[in-house]
Amino acid sequence: MRGALAALGGLIAGLVALCVAELVSAGVRPEAGPVTVVGGAVIDRTPAPVKDFAVRNFGNDDKLVLQLGILALLALFAMAVGVASLRYRKVGPAAVLVFGAIGALAAVGRPDGRLSDALPSVVGALVACAVLYLLAGRLALRPSPDGDRGTDGAVTPTTRTAPAPGAFDRRGFVIAATAAAAASAGAGLLGRRLNASGAAEAAASRESVALPAPSSPAPPIPAGADLKVRGLSSFTTSNKDFYRVDTALVVPRVDAGTWRLRIHGKGVPRPLTVSFQDLLRRKLIERDITLTCVSNEVGGPYVGNARWIGVPLAELLAEAGVRPPSKGGPADQLVSRSVDGMTIGTPVDTVMDGRDAMLAVGMNGQPLPFDHGFPVRMVVPGLYGYVSACKWLEDLELTTFDDYDAYWVKRSWSREAPIKTQSRIDTPRPFASPKAGTVPVAGVAWAQHRGVERVEVRVDGGRWNRAELAAENSEDTWRQWLWRWPATSGSHTLEVRATDRDGNTQTDKRVGTVPDGATGWHSVVVAVD
Repeated sequence: MRGALAALGGLIAGLVALCVAELVSAGVRPEAGPVTVVGGAVIDRTPAPVKDFAVRNFGNDDKLVLQLGILALLALFAMAVGVASLRYRKVGPAAVLVFGAIGALAAVGRPDGRLSDALPSVVGALVACAVLYLLAGRLALRPSPDGDRGTDGAVTPTTRTAPAPGAFDRRGFVIAATAAAAASAGAGLLGRRLNASGAAEAAASRESVALPAPSSPAPPIPAGADLKVRGLSSFTTSNKDFYRVDTALVVPRVDAGTWRLRIHGKGVPRPLTVSFQDLLRRKLIERDITLTCVSNEVGGPYVGNARWIGVPLAELLAEAGVRPPSKGGPADQLVSRSVDGMTIGTPVDTVMDGRDAMLAVGMNGQPLPFDHGFPVRMVVPGLYGYVSACKWLEDLELTTFDDYDAYWVKRSWSREAPIKTQSRIDTPRPFASPKAGTVPVAGVAWAQHRGVERVEVRVDGGRWNRAELAAENSEDTWRQWLWRWPATSGSHTLEVRATDRDGNTQTDKRVGTVPDGATGWHSVVVAVD
């Protein structure tokens, strides 16, 4: 019984630590909560293959899985500390302090870490120490007294209101544990509400945004760009279905009214600081652009096409006096920084070579969703997101690749990463059972900023068959394709490959995503009835 109650006491102390930290984080910032900072530290130190495993197996739920894992480990740790406190009353609180120190160090050690970020972990740990020490005291066994001796030396019975000898203060433990749990729950709810109020202000700022008509609107999507085949990805990916891959455990909620972007660094004679309204008053362009994540396995889902609206990045840099290296400029790397501390390095020559690189403020006719970078993000056609697509942007610094390694480069990824030509079979799905006869085999292919020239499909290693290509919207978007397969009964393997406008055909050599994107032919196995 005492062991079970001790474990419960440890859990309550853990709850106290988290809830008090939640309340303190409301006075610091939501990203300073201990689960968030420890989870962020785990992400920062996760080897690339492990990260790929998480993205591949958990997709957009990878951060939820990480947070649940941290909470589960915390619960086990708290129960173990509670049980240890039965024998060594001071050991448990000391262990809690160590855990709080780990959280504090993780907080200040994040890329965007501040000294104040340590406060939630420290204060939460201190309060939890006191609670654990108090609860452990209620579970201590009372020694057997000798009784009270009168002046004549006779032993007289003692009137007892305390626990009997050899027992513990069960009633006192229940009262203290209940009070601690209730108080911590109240603190946690208050902290959550206070944090939510800041998010509500950011949400209100987003709702108030009215995107201006672009000076350069996107051309109409050709009628034949979407083949309307069942099971085939639509040409335009909706905001809610667009993939999300980033390191933010808490999605930043930035108030557009207070947001500022700074442009500075090497070879910037006229540094700029612009507000969100400044951007909206500038010339805006609107373009359909396909984005791809470098973590996308062959045939994977981390690719999507959207209509973006934003300010041409090259024009903004030119206004600051930036010249690309090809024209004598001293900086060859543009480092973009997010409000959550992410750093992304992009070749200056690439963003200023005439492509539609932009600081995007809108996505599919709406202000950017928070998940996708509101109020401002970068979009650069032809480059994987980890070297181009900084979300929640707040700083642009001109530097060199020799002088600075961005976040992912420090973690074994290539510093320059043009998107590789790829294709995917969307239908039929793996292990589908279509009927014999004409079966539509369809999917998408992409070679951003080069364009797709042709797509070919083969069955069971046979000859390649040229697929019908949908109408091309632009070289920066994916293309749908369709091949009508005269399917016969039995098990069959379908493979697809694409060729871009530079004449490069996908290689059949399978390699993983590290360091600069996967290669290989996508294949599916089906059983035709």
